[in-house]
Amino acid sequence: MSSKHVGRTGLRLFIVIIFLLPLLWLIAASLYPPGAPLPTSLRLLPPRLTLANYGRIFQLLPLGRYTVNSLMVIALAVPITLLISSWAGLGMARLPRAGQQRWIVFSLAILMVPGMALWSTRFLIYRQLGWYDTIWALIAPAWMGTSPFYILMFYRAFRRIPAGIYDAARLDGAGVLQTWWLIALPMARATAVAVTLLTFVLYWGDFISPLLYLRSGNRTTLPVALQTLQQLSRSDWGVMLAAAVWTMLIPIGLFLLLQPVFNRNKKRL
Repeated sequence: MSSKHVGRTGLRLFIVIIFLLPLLWLIAASLYPPGAPLPTSLRLLPPRLTLANYGRIFQLLPLGRYTVNSLMVIALAVPITLLISSWAGLGMARLPRAGQQRWIVFSLAILMVPGMALWSTRFLIYRQLGWYDTIWALIAPAWMGTSPFYILMFYRAFRRIPAGIYDAARLDGAGVLQTWWLIALPMARATAVAVTLLTFVLYWGDFISPLLYLRSGNRTTLPVALQTLQQLSRSDWGVMLAAAVWTMLIPIGLFLLLQPVFNRNKKRL
């Protein structure tokens, strides 16, 4: 093993440790006894480990219900986003060059619009459609691909596929949907996985939409529940950190589950 390879491995390990330190501290701090102050030194683990904080978060709030609500939003928003954004990306990729440039400029212009400028307009639209205080208000952006950025990601992936492959599919009698499902989407698997992760994180951590468009407490999602927990136990950091760890478990599990997909696409490249 060369010294260059050893140095590169050591650098990667150092970067991994730097990024994992906040997560490790978060988990360790959630194991402190209830009411105990957080350490002011570099001590990582408490003198006595306990899982009492994890039991208290379910006593203070119906965190299980809020977790199910967040999972329902994810289960609907992520597939719809993948479907709409990939359709739009494929449509852009198959346009003439002049049409592609116009839609790229239009997408970039939409990305420059601040999200807060749409809050009141969305509220009025949701009230008229009867979506206020329902899960449909939370997943409504998914019906437009959630973000133009995701559409541009698929556009770039589909644009890199040689035009001859699309022409061959059309000569073989494949329709638009067949070309998208059997040819374009499998060749853009890495982009689909990336959009899945980005969409998951976006909706999983969405705090503003439930706060603005939901009224019933039984429909609340996890980000609003964390804010409520902070108001109930402002100085009880162990409970807050235990709730934060609980909230991170599913995103981290999804990321680890999709790692083989990224590794396969990296080997192909």
